[in-house]
Amino acid sequence: MRRIPFLALAIAVVISACGNTPAPTTITSVPATTAIVAQTTTTEAAGFPVTIETATGPVLISGQPTSIISLSPTSTEMLFAIGAGDQVVAVDEFSDFPAEAPTTDLSGFTPNVEAIASYAPDLVIVSFDPEGLVASLASLDIPVIQHGGAVTIADTYTQIEQLGAATGHVAEAAGLVAEMQTSINELVATLPTSAQGLAYYHELDDTLFSVTSTTFIGQLYSLLGLVNIADGSDPDGFGYPQLSAEVIIDADPDFIFLADTVCCGQNQSTVAARPGWETLQAVVGGRVIELDDAVASRWGPRIVDLLEIVAGAVAGVPVG
Repeated sequence: MRRIPFLALAIAVVISACGNTPAPTTITSVPATTAIVAQTTTTEAAGFPVTIETATGPVLISGQPTSIISLSPTSTEMLFAIGAGDQVVAVDEFSDFPAEAPTTDLSGFTPNVEAIASYAPDLVIVSFDPEGLVASLASLDIPVIQHGGAVTIADTYTQIEQLGAATGHVAEAAGLVAEMQTSINELVATLPTSAQGLAYYHELDDTLFSVTSTTFIGQLYSLLGLVNIADGSDPDGFGYPQLSAEVIIDADPDFIFLADTVCCGQNQSTVAARPGWETLQAVVGGRVIELDDAVASRWGPRIVDLLEIVAGAVAGVPVG
C-alpha cells in the first residue's frame, strides 16, 4: 500500500461575453475560515457562462464541461455525488471512490501538464497548486478550480455547490447539501446526553499524529459533544500535533478512533499490543474504533458516513 507522508499531505491540504450572451453566473467562494455558502444568481436554465469566485481568483467557465479531470479525491467524490460523473474523463491516482471513477496514473502532487492536456480537458479540479500547475493550464486556456481542504462543514457545502454550478448540476448539488445537513442534524439531535464530555483520541498514523478541535475532523467530533485529548498538545496551533504515548496513556481516553487502518495496518489488536496501552479504558472496553482512512480524510459527501460511525460507537457502547 502506497503511503503519503502525513505532514506533507496535511500541509498541502490545509495551506490550500459579448452580444446577447447571458450574463455570467457568479458563484462565490472565500478563504475557508470565513465559511460562507455560495449563492447562484443566474436565471438561465443551463447556467452558463458561469464565473466561480474561488479563494485564488475568478474562474470563467463558458459552457457545460464534458471532459473534466479531477486531481483531488475529495472533489472526485463530490462530482460523482452530484451526478457529474459522466463528464469526468480522468482522475488522479488516489481517487479510488466511487468504484466507477476513471482512476489513472495522473498525480495531483507531481503533475505532468502534458499528460493532463492530452485528455483535452475543459475543466480541471485541483486541491492545491504544485509546481505552478494552475498557471500552466491557464496558458493552455484550460479553466482550473482550486478547492483546498475544507476547514469547516460550511466550506464543504460551498465546494459542492460550486462544483454543481461549474458542471451544470446546480439542483443536484443543492439537494446533496440539504440531504447532508438533514442527516448531520438528525445525528446530533438523537445522540444521548450521556455522550457529552466523553474523551477521544483520533490517530492519523502510527507515529501518533493526531488532530485538535480546531481542524475539520476535530469539529465533527465536537458536534457530538466529545472532548479531544490532543487539544492541550498543540501550542503552535498547527492543528495536527504529534502526541507521545505517555500523553495518551495519561489521558486514558474513552474512545480511540483509528484513521490509519489502511496506511499503517492499525487495528484493535495492534493498539492493545502497544506497551502500556492494554490498560486504557478504550482498549479494555472494546472502544477502539477502526475507520476507513479515506472516509476519515476526504471532507466531502462521506463526512456523513464518518459521523454515523462515530455517533453509533458513542451511542451504543456504555462507558465507565
